[in-house]
Amino acid sequence: MKRIDMFPTNSAGDLKYRIGRVFPFGATIMEDGVNFSIFSKQATGCTLLLFRHGEREPYIEIPFPDEFRIGNVYSMMVFGIKLEDTEYGYRFYGRNDPSAGLLFDSSRVVLDPYAKSVSGRTVWGERPDPNEPFAYRGQIIREDYEWNGDKPLEIPMSDLVIYEMHVRSFTKGQGSGARYPGTFYGIIEKIPYLKELGVNCIELMPIFEFDEFSNSREYNGRQLYNYWGYSTVCFFAPKAGYSKAARLGLEADELKYLIKTLHKNGIEVILDVVFNHTAEGNENGPVISYKGIDNRTYYLLTPDGGYYNFSGCGNTMNCNNAVVRNHILDCLRYWVSAYHIDGFRFDLASILTRDMNGAPMLSPPLLETMAHDAVLGSTKLIAEAWDAGGLYQVGSFPSWNRWSEWNGRYRDCVRRFIKGGAECAPELYERISGSGDMYGGRTPAVSVNFVTCHDGFTMYDLVSYNCKHNELNGEDGRDGCNDNDSWNCGTEGDTDDRQILDLRFRQIRNMYTLLLTSRGVPMLLSGDEFANSQQGNNNAYCQDNDISYLDWRLLDKNRELFEYVRQLIRFRREHPVLRWADYELGHNGTGYPELSFHSLTPWQCDRSQPSLTVAYLFAEDHQRCGTERDCFIYVMVNAHWESHSFQLPIIPAQTEWHLFCRSSGELYPVGKERFIGDVGCFELGPRETAILIAKQVR
Repeated sequence: MKRIDMFPTNSAGDLKYRIGRVFPFGATIMEDGVNFSIFSKQATGCTLLLFRHGEREPYIEIPFPDEFRIGNVYSMMVFGIKLEDTEYGYRFYGRNDPSAGLLFDSSRVVLDPYAKSVSGRTVWGERPDPNEPFAYRGQIIREDYEWNGDKPLEIPMSDLVIYEMHVRSFTKGQGSGARYPGTFYGIIEKIPYLKELGVNCIELMPIFEFDEFSNSREYNGRQLYNYWGYSTVCFFAPKAGYSKAARLGLEADELKYLIKTLHKNGIEVILDVVFNHTAEGNENGPVISYKGIDNRTYYLLTPDGGYYNFSGCGNTMNCNNAVVRNHILDCLRYWVSAYHIDGFRFDLASILTRDMNGAPMLSPPLLETMAHDAVLGSTKLIAEAWDAGGLYQVGSFPSWNRWSEWNGRYRDCVRRFIKGGAECAPELYERISGSGDMYGGRTPAVSVNFVTCHDGFTMYDLVSYNCKHNELNGEDGRDGCNDNDSWNCGTEGDTDDRQILDLRFRQIRNMYTLLLTSRGVPMLLSGDEFANSQQGNNNAYCQDNDISYLDWRLLDKNRELFEYVRQLIRFRREHPVLRWADYELGHNGTGYPELSFHSLTPWQCDRSQPSLTVAYLFAEDHQRCGTERDCFIYVMVNAHWESHSFQLPIIPAQTEWHLFCRSSGELYPVGKERFIGDVGCFELGPRETAILIAKQVR
């Protein structure tokens, strides 16, 4: 029996409609129709437009009767729509006064901010028709994907090894072997590789729908794009151009299949999300969605109607407005419930702490609500705790014991120390032990440790270039960071000099040794494990070419580096003491401190003094860590350009030292470390690290 509120009351052409349901916002398939619901506080009227797929003009326009408006929400249920052939948009009516922040224009069609699919961008790099008056239209998708029992994995944060990647770059390059390079499906083809490497979480750079032709241009004979995608068009829709099946309208299903397959293989998925600004830019930017719906609600505006620009991208979302806050929460809940996403990394997250005037708030309601939200209860929340307006909150980001942070101070400290910054030693002790000086009231898992990420040099470029080389970006070198804490090891860029190459790879191994033996959550940049290069470009945001693509041919060339990283990840997984999620560093059941720092002489370390030689000892108590037996892990780091001899600490009887790895190239499989016995001292060459493990005699 049909519900009374599902009977149409009005007609328009061949379609029938009635007042809709206020919630949920967006276009929602009901029993016999589609419910359309959209908010606008300042508009005086709204019209729904329905298009047949690919046609310029709508086949029908249906104004919302006044009685279809409840509060500031227009809702309508339309019957008889052919879902697979329908695109939709809205016209809004109202005052157009830019100085007052009002941009209503009834001649313009705008995109539903809750659209679950966006048409017009199904093929990456296919230039849109410049005469198309409405380039972005919403599409209606069925939420009927069969998950076969899948759910977010809920791996403890402290156990993660995160692998950051760009969907297109990951498989588009030479030697990838992917049948569908540059797509969600291409990642599926590389899951065996991810498992071999040992990572258990991938962090995808933006996959919300964006326009790669936004601010695109030609320079020096090549097309430059909005390649990274940090300029969102629609927060609820996946990037169709990343799907091999987008022409069939199946980009959502392809992404869900990727996530389900990753979960089956024990790999979580974190999305890099950009709620701080949108693709609409400043006063000179396009009107796509929010500007034409309710500009004053969605953006932070100056008194004269301009845009505050704390994002560095033209506009700033009014994130702590109640409507915008709910919009962001609806988006996150949708991705967790409909796509089974495991977590989110929030780009320029400090913007999320700003009030309507742009001032930082001590207790931002958006962040607090996210921290305590029922649907997001086990979802990982990671902040990039700074913004382009000068607000830097690393170590002080409002957290409610829920938020983790990209630890930019870890990156800077490790880079400077490894290239010879003795003055960084006092800080390095803190970073290795989980940055307790920053997060001591919480856990080391708050600190997402990294040396490289998408923004900046790759690991190989970090040891190959003293200066950025962004000439091909066409911005006269103005873009990208000028202070990279890099060192080219003697020659700028490519070289055949074996000594320089040996030093470069040793330095890379040194940084990986620190990263994967530090407490906190390690994050790797994809391709760094086989020395991928961007030819010195530290801001490849516009490069849809071999500068950005991973060169998989390097995997065979640099197999030894890959194996070093792979074994370090496995070593970390096999030894819980390395990733322990608290700051209790005192004596445990071994009779030793759980983590202690040393100089060339054991137990003699002045943590306040500069030094280029550092050693640290983990005492793994088998009862506390759930391992088979006690063991001791001794990490020695020589950042000096001269050799040094490290005296080894005395260990309990019935235990013996074994060598796991040294960055000069010696490496043994986990569990099969080379026995070295009671040697007393261990010699490290210039700029070299080593890891010893003392195991009980059986």
